[in-house]
Amino acid sequence: MAASGLPENSTHALEKLRGLLGSDNLEPDGKLPTERALSEMFGVSRRAIRRALEVLEAEGRIWRRQGSGTYAGQRPDEWSQHVGSLIAGTNLMEIMEVRLRVEPQLAQLAAMRAKPDDIDRMYELTKKIFTSGDADSRELWDGALHRLIAQSAGNQFFLTIFDVINHVRQDEAWQTIRELARSINRTRPVTYAQHVAIIDAIAARDPIRAAEAMRQHLLVLQESLIRITSLDAQHPEKELAEELK
Repeated sequence: MAASGLPENSTHALEKLRGLLGSDNLEPDGKLPTERALSEMFGVSRRAIRRALEVLEAEGRIWRRQGSGTYAGQRPDEWSQHVGSLIAGTNLMEIMEVRLRVEPQLAQLAAMRAKPDDIDRMYELTKKIFTSGDADSRELWDGALHRLIAQSAGNQFFLTIFDVINHVRQDEAWQTIRELARSINRTRPVTYAQHVAIIDAIAARDPIRAAEAMRQHLLVLQESLIRITSLDAQHPEKELAEELK
């Protein structure tokens, strides 16, 4: 028995909490009762409740907000709540400036830390980007490749910074501009070769070459974006639409 007089049965608490999560008895926002209330509800100690909640949190069944409480489901993507304000407060050129300073360093670290399976996956993603027949697919696989390189760098703080950048560049309007830049400037074959060069350097465990290959790749994209957004770009809307077909 716990000091509170209630049995300290974490297994029982976990079973009851699972039942609660599968029921319709939660508040509309998914908030769970307090630990004290759960303890009284299930007839177990608060310590048992706390342990059971830790298990459920590790499983992704619940999440906690400091000063607010415990909620059912997976933790919401907090960055997505701020993407609108991030987009409104920046522009494509600012994003490219940040990418040019962050992603070469990530490629450099990936050359030192990437696992063989990660490198194999990078090559697969590069092929998917090149063979994709539509803009949405190309954006999907391109984002997946760049994130895998970032993840392979083995630095969680760097990865968090990358994810912030990636969330902003996933805005639909910006995706359209990037795809127009790729199409009008005919960069797809060049992009494929550059992606391969980056991965070859990572596979060769050559950090300096990997960083430079990534830098050159992003410079080409930056140049394309400058051309499509400059006053010199004289492409009527209908012609731009045709370019994407």
